[in-house]
Amino acid sequence: MSRRVILLLLILVLPRCAGAPKTSSEYPTPIMTPPVAPIQPRSITLHDDTRVDNYQWLRDKGAEGVIAHLEAENAYTAALMKPTEVLQKALYEEIVGRIQETDQSAPYRKGDFEYYHRTEQGKQYRIYCRREPGKPATEAVLLDMNARAENLPFLGLGVYEVSPDGRYLAFSLDETGFRDYTLQVKDLRSGDVLPERIEKVKSLAWASDSQTFLYTMDDETKRSYRVLRHRLGDSNDDPILYQEDDERFRMAVWRSRSGQYLFRGAFSHTTTEIGFLEAEDPSGTWRLVAERKQDHEYAVAHRGDEFLIRTNDQGRNFRIVRAPVAAPQPPSWKEVVAHRDDVMVEGLDVFEDFYVLSEREMGLPYIRVAGFGDGEFHRVSMDEPVYSLYPGANEEFSTTTLRFGYESLTAPDSVFDYDVAARKRRLIKQIEVLGGYEPTSYRSERLWATAGDGTRVPISVVYKKGTPLDGSAPMVLAGYGSYGFPYPTVFSHARVSLLDRGFVYAIAHVRGGGELGKSWHDQGRMEHKENTFADFIAVAEHLIAKGYTSSERLAIMGGSAGGLLMGAVVNRRPDLFGIVVSLVPFVDVLNTMLDDSLPLTVGEYEEWGNPREREAYFRIKEYCPYTNIGAHDYPTMLVRTSLNDSQVMYWEPAKYVAKLRAHKTDQNPLLFRINMEAGHGGASGRYDYLEETAFDYAFILEATFSRRSP
Repeated sequence: MSRRVILLLLILVLPRCAGAPKTSSEYPTPIMTPPVAPIQPRSITLHDDTRVDNYQWLRDKGAEGVIAHLEAENAYTAALMKPTEVLQKALYEEIVGRIQETDQSAPYRKGDFEYYHRTEQGKQYRIYCRREPGKPATEAVLLDMNARAENLPFLGLGVYEVSPDGRYLAFSLDETGFRDYTLQVKDLRSGDVLPERIEKVKSLAWASDSQTFLYTMDDETKRSYRVLRHRLGDSNDDPILYQEDDERFRMAVWRSRSGQYLFRGAFSHTTTEIGFLEAEDPSGTWRLVAERKQDHEYAVAHRGDEFLIRTNDQGRNFRIVRAPVAAPQPPSWKEVVAHRDDVMVEGLDVFEDFYVLSEREMGLPYIRVAGFGDGEFHRVSMDEPVYSLYPGANEEFSTTTLRFGYESLTAPDSVFDYDVAARKRRLIKQIEVLGGYEPTSYRSERLWATAGDGTRVPISVVYKKGTPLDGSAPMVLAGYGSYGFPYPTVFSHARVSLLDRGFVYAIAHVRGGGELGKSWHDQGRMEHKENTFADFIAVAEHLIAKGYTSSERLAIMGGSAGGLLMGAVVNRRPDLFGIVVSLVPFVDVLNTMLDDSLPLTVGEYEEWGNPREREAYFRIKEYCPYTNIGAHDYPTMLVRTSLNDSQVMYWEPAKYVAKLRAHKTDQNPLLFRINMEAGHGGASGRYDYLEETAFDYAFILEATFSRRSP
């Protein structure tokens, strides 16, 4: 997973507080002032540019004063936010009150069982279960995360793979948030956890014998660089089957849906290489589908005596080819679906009798299904102007049914089973929204802004019907714009409170994301990264011009690489935004990308560039938020991070806030909050996470209604 990717993309919500709003002068005097003076400046010289980084000392977690500095920031934030404690509690209770706390996911079939997870009221984590098909009384608990999390402040689940015979569960847990996963194996017949404990495991694939599995192991930079083989009960060192020495590439292993092949993949941000062997013979010889070639990405699925391959060898938006398993190299490829400039093929799923393409056109996703008999395609899409549509849990190869998920800014997450032959869908499960939510009371729209170079940028918008569009409504505008990932247009139980109180919520689908295909990503990375920031500013200006909000009532929000976006645009146009919320923000881009000892830095040279090369150095320096902090006014700001984040290290936002305090010329509140026991996604427990959400929304609400008119 990429450094800044978080789907804490985002359940924004905030009800208006009771009573008269406070003015900015009513914020309490802090009980202490956070330290901002450096202990020891560090001078860095590179090329012909000399920089002094006065806050480099914050990088050493164990150094004198660092933890004290972070704790002082937390105390300062708590003091300023103390008047909102009642609001925070009310927000939290409102959000929880809209959620079905005791619930169960839609079961999916795999082998002889149906698998699902469920939650129980008052418990932080999921309980993973299975049962005999259609027999709830036969439930067996496979993994109770609540029991595992006892006395732990954080718990994250990585690998979760049941062996082909259904007897063993391989699972991995992270107890700190630093993405250090330890693998264990549970015997599902006896309930015993086996002695095996393997550190730093990221992916796993079972062989057909259900005694052997392949797995990937991380190096010290958290890059999955080795593929190893393990046999249950074997205490000897596991043999290394493959080691990837090119630091741009990370490894993964998986098993084909058909069950016949094991795959290993080497992936950079631009290039793929996939090998395979028979699942019946995990000690066999690896063969390559296609040797790596710079800028060639592909994915492989198996059926019978051939592979179907999704490849961008003849166009950035991918095409589909087929090749015999006996000769899978590119000279044998035969085209099945041609490349199209206006349609992005995002995914390929292959079953015994049909295959499915996940595609995106004009920013909207849909599914196309074709049978292997007649080859005729038909399309599954939805009618809303903004929505998400994606394949669900489809574990069975021999099936006539496709499971897919659907949700939108107004419709909650829904699971459908689609009869491919009859072309009919059946609703299996829809997440409940308690408290009388009525989707028809809300309106979603797709708008388009025009950037300075003439590019049209899509915007997703949702608001409650009747909300005035005369510039008086407050707005939260979210954005990301990196790695080619489309910003998800999904439902949020929490966001309903925001909409009910007159807020407009919008998403800027800026270049650098993947909403309009691979070229949309290309136009917002490397030497084109400035387009991401220009697009976001153009979206904000468009929404203001059209009366959806005003500058003083516009709050912008982004996490991870979206935090980079926040930092860059607020340096450029601090007058355009009233409030900024940056979550685990990637704001010290230049220094991080200069340090190849950090997790994922080398791999991301293909997203940002390598600043050890002169041209890339000055290009990154031009937009790096930390580097470009200036002596001018900034909006009201909240920056939030976690101490154990391995994707954006805590010191990036810590340095950013310290430098802002020293340079900004306004009296607007600047708050910094650090979760001392979590990682990139924040708190791991669902209730703890919602408390963090309520905090963010209380901040935005208080800042929105306490701002003085310009």
